[in-house]
Amino acid sequence: MTDDDLIGLALSLPETVESSHFGNRDFRVRGKIYLTLPSPEFCVVKLTPDQQQMLLATVPEHVLAVPGGWGLKGWTRLFHHILVDETICTLVRQAWRNVAPKTMTLPED
Repeated sequence: MTDDDLIGLALSLPETVESSHFGNRDFRVRGKIYLTLPSPEFCVVKLTPDQQQMLLATVPEHVLAVPGGWGLKGWTRLFHHILVDETICTLVRQAWRNVAPKTMTLPED
């Protein structure tokens, strides 16, 4: 998935706004970050630690836990240029769900 496609996907999710975090593009819902673009090579999404572990077990060549404490909290690097688009869509939507208020919903994938 290209950066432009990824950005379009993020902006298509309810109440998403684009902002900046430590000089990097990010995408938030009601002020909470769920996706960042810190590198041309990968994006970072907010997963739960359990979601992250399952992903690391199933596609370890396409994902990496963010180093340090952020990674322990579920922040995960996705190499979105080589991952299957459907997988990226599912993970970005899950990251959105993880930070959005529970009163907001998305249809399940």
